[in-house]
Amino acid sequence: MKNPCLSNPCLSLLTALAVILALPAAATAGCFADYKAKQDNPLRLHYGVAQISGACEPASAETELTPRLAAEGWTLLNVLSVFGDEGLDQRKDSAGTFYLRF
Repeated sequence: MKNPCLSNPCLSLLTALAVILALPAAATAGCFADYKAKQDNPLRLHYGVAQISGACEPASAETELTPRLAAEGWTLLNVLSVFGDEGLDQRKDSAGTFYLRF
């Protein structure tokens, strides 16, 4: 007797289910941006690292960070890069108090 789950439609369904189950693990990977910002009167500059919830792209990071920083009186100068969890440790000391602050 032939096993119906070894047919192509059943294998396709199992493959799709495996992909769907794997998506939450991929979605939990973090996205972060390092950036430079300033305040005026007196001039203050800072380098920071922030978590990004949208697309892991510089333009998306800029869109998210601009209002976050502005709410605290900072102006975003530029987004230097976007990166995943693997880049956090190497930037922590440089960002100091601005590490994941915004």
